[in-house]
Amino acid sequence: MADNETNSEARTKELNKFLIISLISTIMLCVVFAGVNYLVMDNLLSQKIGKINLNQEELAEDESSEDEIQRGIIVDLGDFILNLCDETQKKYLKVNVAIEVSQKDTDFPNTEEQAKSGGHGGHGAAAPVDPMEAIQKEMNQFKPAIRDAVITNLSSKTSAELSSAAGKELAKEQIANDINSILGGEREVLRISFGQFIIQ
Repeated sequence: MADNETNSEARTKELNKFLIISLISTIMLCVVFAGVNYLVMDNLLSQKIGKINLNQEELAEDESSEDEIQRGIIVDLGDFILNLCDETQKKYLKVNVAIEVSQKDTDFPNTEEQAKSGGHGGHGAAAPVDPMEAIQKEMNQFKPAIRDAVITNLSSKTSAELSSAAGKELAKEQIANDINSILGGEREVLRISFGQFIIQ
């Protein structure tokens, strides 16, 4: 009997020892796993945040460069009332068109240069010229040809073609190409805008 009791005590002690070792091993594995997981996640998050910051900086640079490139001078071409080229029934288009053309370096001279050349007191110096007025005069010489290009382009379209956004964008692109050939490289069309667009 005594042998049975000692055997059972020895087994209990071994079982307890095994349970304690298993428990300690499991805890240590969990701690190691949590530590490795933390390091991996921290590294991944750092990389993602770095990429996001880099992308935001690139976007900010792109936006600022686009702002610099795409500022132009707006020339209002006025209203157009046109017959469209629909075969089944007569359709009319009433549209207001404005173009935005590129600036030249000479469009807006530096005010310091004007002060040096013009001076004070009106000693025979010419009055300073309004840059926008000079640009409008320059563009007025092209206006009849530009208006003709707009009329020719839009009146060759059907109401179905001009009803879709893609059709309007295609017409704008074609008008811009026609106007660029009229301007002959002196200026470039940056954008065509339709202020009012009614098909009846």
